[in-house]
Order: sequence, then C-alpha cells, then structure tokens
Amino acid sequence: MTTPIHILCAGAAKGLVQALQAEFEAAHDVKIEARYGAVGALKEALVAGAPCDLMVVTASMVNELSAAGWLLADSTAALGRVRTGMAVRAGAVAREATPDVSTPDALKAALLAANGIYFPDPARATAGIHFAEVMRQLGIHDQVARQFRTFPNGATAMHELATSTQAGLIGCTQITEINYTPGVSLLGALPDRFELATLYSGAVGAKSIQPVLALALLKLLSGDASKALRLAGGFEF
Repeated sequence: MTTPIHILCAGAAKGLVQALQAEFEAAHDVKIEARYGAVGALKEALVAGAPCDLMVVTASMVNELSAAGWLLADSTAALGRVRTGMAVRAGAVAREATPDVSTPDALKAALLAANGIYFPDPARATAGIHFAEVMRQLGIHDQVARQFRTFPNGATAMHELATSTQAGLIGCTQITEINYTPGVSLLGALPDRFELATLYSGAVGAKSIQPVLALALLKLLSGDASKALRLAGGFEF
C-alpha cells in the first residue's frame, strides 16, 4: 500500500468523503487519513504544518490559502453550494410538535422555546459564526445563550443532538451535515433573510506528497461520478 493521502476537510463534506472513501482506497490501494473540523481550525492546522495532500473547505478559504502559497491554485475544483439549515432529533418529529423555522418570527419563537440549541463553533466554523449573528439580529442571542450547546464542528453538533435524550432540542449547521448524520431530521433552510449558501471547493496541498492521487480524489469528490450523492446530501449546483 502506498503512502496515505492526508485530507483536511470541512465538516460539510465529511459525509461525502466517508461515503466514497472505501471505493477510492480499494481502487488506488491507498489509505485516506482525514481530519475534519471547522474551516478556521483547518486553516490553523495547515499553517502549523499538518500534512495536507488535499484540502476541502469553503471556496473563499481555498482562494485565500492558494494566494498565500499553501494550496495549488490550478488544482481547484468546486463541489457545490451548501445552505445552512435547522434540525431536530429524528424521533422528536414524531413525538413532539415540529418547530416552524420558515420565517424570522417563527425561528425566533422556536429558539426561545428550545431547551438546548446545538450548533458549531461560533468563532471558527462557517455555520456557527453565521448562526450566532442570526441570533443577534433576532435580538435573542444573550437571552438564549445559556441554552447553547456548541461543538468544534457541525457534524459533532448534530451527532450530539441525535444522541441526546432531552426534549425540546434544536440545532443549526450546514444542511449536508444534517443530512449525513443519522438520528437528526432537517426542518428546513434558514429563512431567506438569513440565508447562507456556502460554496465548497478543494485543492491539492502545495507540499503534497501524493499530488497525483490527491487530484484523483478531488476529481471523484467534485465530478459527475459523485453528483447524485452530493445532491442527495444537500449540495446544490
């Protein structure tokens, strides 16, 4: 088996990578070593020297790191856009009144009524930063702060939401992280006024030890072969 491919990957694309990992590893006789996390944390890891053959994060971060020489700009490929949405535990849909999050007023009421609000890092995660600002714009951030349940990334936040047994919980993160997490159900995207649709891209690391295989993996993640899987997970084109 060849040297592993090291990936730094945003949580929004975690489910996609994991769904395709076994197929790629078998086809290329290589092991994928993936590190998932908030975009800001992944940037810090790359700059600090973490091994990186392929990075999958927001397009804006890919552009920033390419301009700084950390990623190869000519290898960039887009996976698709991902909206930010609200979620509840899958079982809660049947047992509890499903919160309405379709308008700003409805979202505000749902958050005020929640016993716990699960979302990713409000300082370094794309969805977490945005959702914290949404609550400020709704005028309830400080009022509901004691209900916050924050985690390093959205995938972890959704997993913790799925496994909690408390009633009256709600969560927010990228729609792909909701759809790819067993045990949670998507309520819907944030109201139009607060919509956040983030374009995710990948690029080969400038110091990649496996640039050819990294590019092959990126083509799989962003190409026609995975388009149906991406659509099912919440990526939009």
